[in-house]
Amino acid sequence: MITEKFNATDALAGLARLDQGLGNPQQLMQDIGELMVERTKQRFKEGTTPDGTAWASNSAVTLKRKAPETRPLFGSTGRLSSEIFYEADATQVSWGSNLIYAAVQHFGASQGAFGSMSNGSQIPWGDIPARPFLGISEEDGLLLTELVEEWLEDLSQGGN
Repeated sequence: MITEKFNATDALAGLARLDQGLGNPQQLMQDIGELMVERTKQRFKEGTTPDGTAWASNSAVTLKRKAPETRPLFGSTGRLSSEIFYEADATQVSWGSNLIYAAVQHFGASQGAFGSMSNGSQIPWGDIPARPFLGISEEDGLLLTELVEEWLEDLSQGGN
């Protein structure tokens, strides 16, 4: 007769750590938020959408007004590119900007989409092309998968 003994204490402790971590993945959500803020800010440096398409160039009028700055979505303050934040809890993470003009820059707007001023000039005075800066690229997806895998591995080994 062959007898094999197995001490399940370590395995059960590992499963307990995994269960506890899965029950409270807030640190993972925060890590995801930090990654996506970093990736979004990188898009501003590259001037591209999440799918890698270059943002539409500024119009000649805008270029003249913004000179010497020529990059789309960069004004004199650089606020939009620097004011990207995230919020995370145990079940979700969101990131973006709370600047009033962020959505218009991301989605674009047609001339007059927001009405007109008392002097009759339209808001906005011209078409603003969409320049998406929020989203998850294919590379972001791979980085997120890697982040989750590392988090699960760390949990199973007693971390977090």
